Amino acid sequence: MAAAVAVPEHKLLESPNSRSIEIFDWTVTAETRPISSATHCDVLQAELGIPLPEMTFGNNLLQVTHRPTGWSYAFRVEDALREVKNGPLGDGDGGVKVGYADAWLKSRTGADSQIPMPKTVETKSYDWTYTTTYAGTLHEAGSDNAEWRAGEPENPHHEIPIAELSRPDPILFYAEIPLFEDELHDNGASHLLIRIRVMPTCIFILSRFTLRVDNVLFRAHDTRIYHSFSSAPPLVVRETRGWEAPYERVKGALPRRDDLMLLTDPNFICKVLSDMPKEASQRVGAGTGWRGLGTSVQVTMLK
Repeated sequence: MAAAVAVPEHKLLESPNSRSIEIFDWTVTAETRPISSATHCDVLQAELGIPLPEMTFGNNLLQVTHRPTGWSYAFRVEDALREVKNGPLGDGDGGVKVGYADAWLKSRTGADSQIPMPKTVETKSYDWTYTTTYAGTLHEAGSDNAEWRAGEPENPHHEIPIAELSRPDPILFYAEIPLFEDELHDNGASHLLIRIRVMPTCIFILSRFTLRVDNVLFRAHDTRIYHSFSSAPPLVVRETRGWEAPYERVKGALPRRDDLMLLTDPNFICKVLSDMPKEASQRVGAGTGWRGLGTSVQVTMLK
């Protein structure tokens, strides 16, 4: 039987919309508020230049600060949406059309069509799926101007220790911070959710973007951030992973083919995608050429 993990001294702070923990040299703050007001959405939309997701949590925030150096890392919706393609989609953007789009357009523009195209006003191009590879924002670089650099594959400190995170250690602080969600005009769902847990030995963050376009594809992009309190100098590991697969392939993993509810569960979607061979889900994907596919590990050392 494994020895119990000692709980270090820490302080919890709480207000109606904000919770924080101070532990060792770190302060973690999670702010969760209702969906942004119409006025706030108008301001954000004008700033970003694209229509906002149906549910935009513009006041939500996760911020992690290393007090001795001033290094600070954050997750916030305006920065996530800045990484959504604003303009015509090109190579690498992973552009997606709904299953009936080509047939619909052909029925109205083909030589035999008797249906006039409706009069419309020109709309601004953008990625309507809100696909983002957002991995967080360096809020403050700190006294040493810490920067991310590529991790060393042979260095065990430059990887996220799954065994440690799987232990039943006490969770001293936990928060879920939604940033946005959209039902894509009833063609699927797109959302971005941040989770954090602080344990006696470490900080672990999971930022997960998931996309379902009905009858077309599934897509996911995870950012995992890990810091061990025992690392000296303090080391932060950031791992990003992107997956994609055709809709029918993920649907084929359902335990019951007549029960589609699991296809709305981001955890199920990500498990199916990550269990696939890398060649299928991280290289070929759904054939969109999305640049977010694959795995990358970076580290930063705070001094």
